[in-house]
Amino acid sequence: MYLSKILGAVLILLCILFLGLQYQTLEYEASGVRALGLIVLLCLYLFNGNNRHPLFLLFLLFFTFAEVINYMTFPFEFPPLDDIDYMYYVSNVISILAYTFLILRILSGINIYKAIAKFPIQSILLVVLSVFVVYLVTDTTGADLDFYEYTLEFTYNTVVIILMSLSLLYYMLKEDLKSMNLLIGSICILFYEILQLAYYYIEKSEVLNLFCSLFFVTAFYFYYLQSRLKHVEIVEYSDKSQRLDL
Repeated sequence: MYLSKILGAVLILLCILFLGLQYQTLEYEASGVRALGLIVLLCLYLFNGNNRHPLFLLFLLFFTFAEVINYMTFPFEFPPLDDIDYMYYVSNVISILAYTFLILRILSGINIYKAIAKFPIQSILLVVLSVFVVYLVTDTTGADLDFYEYTLEFTYNTVVIILMSLSLLYYMLKEDLKSMNLLIGSICILFYEILQLAYYYIEKSEVLNLFCSLFFVTAFYFYYLQSRLKHVEIVEYSDKSQRLDL
């Protein structure tokens, strides 16, 4: 109990420090604080999670691993082998795997076929919107990337938009606090990834960098909140309805 409170306090301080460093564009220092913050969050989830789920744990593990790699390789310029920056691919593939585990976590809680059958129009609109956003976001950086980098970025953006879309579908099915927190977290992740691309490929603005970091911190805050909650299901009877914790 005391350990959880200490870890929570340390995490809050790290978040404040991270945002301050990002606003000052001290990216190397901010990268280290972000990696440390994710390690603390992972420990907090392990020590304070009564509803620990293996897929969400894998999401945190892989995302933390990707951030640690980013920090460790940040100050070094590795000479490309065969004109390929392998560290760029390794880091992004690990992040894709992290988001994939979170997607699998969502899919483990719903029957996707029943969900589509229940919300057919919404599902079609989500698919159309997802395709549009993926192409729009990826084409923003297309001129600066070769074929393999473009393919990786396209895959990365596709996974992120799938995560957001499934989170929305998940919320429409569950309609409880846990699913709402998950949806807010996924929306913040989407904005974080979009603003991060804008920061690196369009304009390196301190304000843009700060908002990007705020979305990142907010996303993981809501992800952690939802990990501590149980679903509440509405069970309907002939004359009344009752909410049950699951």
